[in-house]
Amino acid sequence: MVDTKAPNGFVRRMRKVYNPLGFQKGYNFTLWFIFGGALFGFILARMQYLSVGGKFKDGTSPSEWYHLRDGHERIGITLHLASVIPLGFLLVFQFVPWIRHHALIFHRISGYVILLLLLISNVGALMIARHTFGGELETQLAVGVVAIMTTGSATLAYINIKRLQIDQHRAWMLRTWFYAGFIVTLRIIMILSALILPKVGGFYQAMPCDKISYMFEDDQADFREKFPACFAPNGTTNGWVAVPAIFGNSAANVSASLGLSFGMAGWLALTLHAIGVEVYLALTPKEGNRLRNVSYQRQLEAGYRHPGSAGLTSDRLGDAEVWQPASQSTNEEKMEKR
Repeated sequence: MVDTKAPNGFVRRMRKVYNPLGFQKGYNFTLWFIFGGALFGFILARMQYLSVGGKFKDGTSPSEWYHLRDGHERIGITLHLASVIPLGFLLVFQFVPWIRHHALIFHRISGYVILLLLLISNVGALMIARHTFGGELETQLAVGVVAIMTTGSATLAYINIKRLQIDQHRAWMLRTWFYAGFIVTLRIIMILSALILPKVGGFYQAMPCDKISYMFEDDQADFREKFPACFAPNGTTNGWVAVPAIFGNSAANVSASLGLSFGMAGWLALTLHAIGVEVYLALTPKEGNRLRNVSYQRQLEAGYRHPGSAGLTSDRLGDAEVWQPASQSTNEEKMEKR
């Protein structure tokens, strides 16, 4: 039963907002509102990118379309956008407690759809990783690591829910979507970095002259003026030149700024999200223990061996103390006191 007592009027008013959604704790609603709202806004802003040859072409980094306009990379970006955008839209509702409790069929079907979309989006991301924002090695590595982390975590979450290990399902699902959500933080860091690089100076990205020419297709005279090395005898290294990272100077310079920032921003964002989710899980042990007791009851009813630990738990796979249900632990404590 929901506790209707509150220390002040503000909390009472807020409970009228989040209790109908199924949230029992104010901090849970606050975190869902902040992170879910940020993701929802990000997805809504990119709904237009489902028009890959239209809005996406006009809105992406100037150099990106050079590689994404055809071939397997066009297929990759189409797969990625067509899966990750509906995924993000559905994902926000997966964390609404009322839906989990009162619309369980929707929650389950939506969960299966989301997992399938995650796999497809990762395949698409890997297909375009070679040239994503310049295709630097740290960028390619970041894309691959995120694909491994999200796929691995989602797989563990799926195995645990099939074994009715709800506490571990919660933990691994939170990890999955915190890892995947790094893209929102990445964009913020990348833009800030791209704006700061010209202030520091001395940053360059290597680009082929063919790509630069593509970005100057409407003004080849300007291309000759800004990058004379592309036309001078022995002025390039196998057709490549160094492009200064100066945000706003030209399409090529903007691309260099974003390309140099993307990999760094990705690793920083992923680190922040990976640490953040572990901090959250460490600060909410009561919820994890409550769900483990729920898992115990459901596994017991389903006839599983080792109820409470039928999934991938540390007491079965590692050296943790054997877990005991709350009622059994309480009885043992009473016996010890006697």
